[in-house]
Amino acid sequence: MSYYPSRLNLSKGGAAGRLRLIFGLGLLLAGMANPEKVLAFLDVAGAWDPSLALVMGGAIAVAVIPLNWARNNKQSLLGAPIQLPMKRELDARLIGGSLVFGIGWGIAGICPGPAVAILLTGHGKIIIFALAMLAGMYLFSLLEHRRKPSK
Repeated sequence: MSYYPSRLNLSKGGAAGRLRLIFGLGLLLAGMANPEKVLAFLDVAGAWDPSLALVMGGAIAVAVIPLNWARNNKQSLLGAPIQLPMKRELDARLIGGSLVFGIGWGIAGICPGPAVAILLTGHGKIIIFALAMLAGMYLFSLLEHRRKPSK
């Protein structure tokens, strides 16, 4: 059984495809795909550029209404089940993952969303970043498989 209902056709430019395009364009327009801009935002002790804080604040403001709606519903508007995280505690895995993500973001000046958005430029650094990201995802899946007992 597919996770997505038959009405949601991801392969033929359905709602999810259009939302991905809007998200990618938003990342490009906001400057999130520009490593120099991101690094300037992260450089709070130097030549700090606070403009990305406005982008993040705007993203949070836009997300508040649908997130509150999702908390009160069991299905999306397209009929797919809504599965929000229920865990509220901080643990070593969450903190460790956050540190690895933050360190990678600080070194490269790019995070996974913008990296995918600009991957087709063919820029060598983005390709290396994407390959490292895929290797990290694969390593995570190996570690998760090892951590969870077989059913």
